[in-house]
Amino acid sequence: MLENIIEDRDFAHLMKKNMEELIILFFQKEQNFGILCKIEDVSFNPELPEDINTEFRPLTLFFLAGYTFETARIEDGFLIFEAGFGSENFGSVVSVPLLSILQVIVDETPLFINLSVYKEDKERTQKEHKVDDKGVKNSMASFLSHPENSKFLKKK
Repeated sequence: MLENIIEDRDFAHLMKKNMEELIILFFQKEQNFGILCKIEDVSFNPELPEDINTEFRPLTLFFLAGYTFETARIEDGFLIFEAGFGSENFGSVVSVPLLSILQVIVDETPLFINLSVYKEDKERTQKEHKVDDKGVKNSMASFLSHPENSKFLKKK
């Protein structure tokens, strides 16, 4: 019975929506947080050197604070942020599908637990994630044209 729920597409979309709203609230409140996620679904641009890549465990914790928090955003079902890795602070843009986030953590306490095990079609998700610059500019212009949307922008 439980399997029918946690593998259900509608349940997954509800979990994803709730997680996105929680993370947006953290952005608004300037609250640093951590995410525990499945590393197999995470992408890095540029790719990390092999010696850094092999250090990750299947479930990896990323803590979003400082510069990493300032660069964080939600876009097309992904949490995206910049981070430095290894002793040389190798910079990369990290893209985490929201459904691959298992926990959202503040001060070592899980505030959100994603129980969904539903898998979105990876090919479709990757196609949706690729957006040309013109589309991003048009989307941002449309977003900024509505005064009520200013509450979603982080203050610098």
